[in-house]
Amino acid sequence: MKSKLEITVLGSGTSQGVPVIACNCKVCKSNDTKDKRLRCSILISFNHENYVIDSGPDFRYQMLRENVQTLRGVLFTHEHKDHVSGLDDVRAFNFKEGRDMEVFCSERVEKALKREFHYVFDEDKYPGIPLIQINRIFNEKFILPGGLEILPIEVMHYKMPVHAFRIHDFAYITDAKTISTSEKNKLKGVKVMIVNALRVQEHISHFNLQEALDLIDEIKPERAYLTHISHLFGTHEEITQMCPPNVFPAFDGLKITL
Repeated sequence: MKSKLEITVLGSGTSQGVPVIACNCKVCKSNDTKDKRLRCSILISFNHENYVIDSGPDFRYQMLRENVQTLRGVLFTHEHKDHVSGLDDVRAFNFKEGRDMEVFCSERVEKALKREFHYVFDEDKYPGIPLIQINRIFNEKFILPGGLEILPIEVMHYKMPVHAFRIHDFAYITDAKTISTSEKNKLKGVKVMIVNALRVQEHISHFNLQEALDLIDEIKPERAYLTHISHLFGTHEEITQMCPPNVFPAFDGLKITL
């Protein structure tokens, strides 16, 4: 019997989150809990193992909110602070589980982690620092500990290469503006897709709504969810009304089972 793949949206907001500090727009002042968006991340659960894609500045709270008791690995899409800056908090899992945290990332991300968290990688280890094992990934399949197969897909965040990931019949794409035809072909056949859609207006480094919908229409998943949502996009209710029947704005805490 095939094991279920469970996805939890830990955060569906932009680098500033929603509400934005000191902003008084209707989205930031909304009372709808679905308009409270932490920085972009998802939790993957498979065969009693948990993995996270990106550990941003809200990572600690996201783990507490979802009551995550064990974490086997962290996959990084790219090196921007809203996707990596919570890495230090994996030390709680080091302590509880008695093992290094497996980190899966590109060479670019590895260099950034060694720069931003230099103390983690020093030869003279300071007591209590995170224990991390780096695993370099490329644009080819790899297997996570626990047996979950991952297919990286290279997308472009303006001029920065970013890894999207296909996991069985599910794909997760954040911080994308363009995708080459060869990489787009890796998405064919997915049933559920989460894709970034920053706002209605065009943006230099992210899909806007129309670009995200065009990709969804091309790939034709059964369902698609929008993430990396800006306060400039609108409220959850307003975004829902802009979407076709099989497309939905994601929200923090959303759970998807395949």
